[in-house]
Amino acid sequence: MARQSLVEVVRTELMHDLVGGQVVLGDKLPNEDELAARFDVSRATIREAVRGLVDGGYLSRVHGSGTFVTGIPRGEHALETSLSYTKMIVAAGAQPGIKILGVKVAEPEEAVSDRLSMRAGAEVLRVERVRTADGRPVVYSVDEIPWELVSDIDIHAVEPSLHTLLAAHGCEVRSATARLVPVVASARLAKMLDVARGTPLQHFDQTDFDGSGRAVMVSREWHTSDLFELRVNRRG
Repeated sequence: MARQSLVEVVRTELMHDLVGGQVVLGDKLPNEDELAARFDVSRATIREAVRGLVDGGYLSRVHGSGTFVTGIPRGEHALETSLSYTKMIVAAGAQPGIKILGVKVAEPEEAVSDRLSMRAGAEVLRVERVRTADGRPVVYSVDEIPWELVSDIDIHAVEPSLHTLLAAHGCEVRSATARLVPVVASARLAKMLDVARGTPLQHFDQTDFDGSGRAVMVSREWHTSDLFELRVNRRG
């Protein structure tokens, strides 16, 4: 995955403070000099990181007094960076878990083959999983990697992190494109996520790329919408 900028690192750590209860509603944030010393960054970096949280409604600047906590994020996650579902679930106050439903080498659908620029007859490693929060299903995913990239592995001992698997094979994910679509649960999805048929879900369709721009994984994910929200940050 692409390395976070210093602004993103500081903003993420401040979000952890908010979610983890290190600061609560009404608390005053340390001043810029103190935060710059804590994170070993410039005041300009602190200012930009804090501005993002002010824009998000979590902090408020009071002229002459300082910056105060005005909102606590509850499982909201920005979409401009890759998501860690383990961290998202922890941030929502739940115990993360993962169930591997199936791992196999298979022929991909034509659309997947095209997105991965695969030659005719090539196969994919297909991994089907459910992520849980306190034992409850919250994310169902199907990930597909060109088999030729990882063909030396034991498919019965696949790592939980497919990004780690790819990195170990010289295919570190550096960027991704994703499409987010609201859907409703089909009978199959309802069974996978233990929800009623017709329940609103968030569907991610993502392609990951390595540093050379080569497509190395296609991921299709379905999220329940009651545990956490996904937020798009935009600036004019």
